[in-house]
Amino acid sequence: MTGVNTEQQFRSVMAECRSLFEKKLHDYGASWRILRPSSLTDQLFIKAKRIRSLEVKRESKVGEGIRPEFVALINYGIVGLVQLEQGFADEVDMSPEEAMSHYDRHAQEALELMLRKNHDYDEAWRSMRVSSYTDFILTKIQRVKEIEDLGGATLVSEGIDSNYMDIINYAVFGVIKLTENGEEDI
Repeated sequence: MTGVNTEQQFRSVMAECRSLFEKKLHDYGASWRILRPSSLTDQLFIKAKRIRSLEVKRESKVGEGIRPEFVALINYGIVGLVQLEQGFADEVDMSPEEAMSHYDRHAQEALELMLRKNHDYDEAWRSMRVSSYTDFILTKIQRVKEIEDLGGATLVSEGIDSNYMDIINYAVFGVIKLTENGEEDI
């Protein structure tokens, strides 16, 4: 597969995520603005843990499969990047238009990062199992928790923003692979 195909697939997944994000903004406004960093990290954690649980159990009692959880990880990852920049608020302080502007900028940054890494790693993600993306995402979330617990005072590690970007990209890869494999749900 060529990098062009990967870029097209990435853009397609991000367009789907953007559409859902925009619809939720209509319904709820930017209610996520009140999430403190630790709460956002916990939200990412429960989404990733549910994916792992579904991968292991191979059954969903709620009726939603793995794919929607990867989509949620993408959108919450972008929310995380916005919150890192803007800080959390005590009430909704961002219009849907502002939120979408932030969303689009961070989605573009994620695409650009994926293209750079995909070049260097020669599309290695295509040979990986979807369950590995889940484990890598859980590892990134654990790293974010550790960095939060350290108050951001790391010695040699990338920051929380880099971990959010990796979570977004691994989740996009998960959606692409599930779609390619015809495994939209469990």
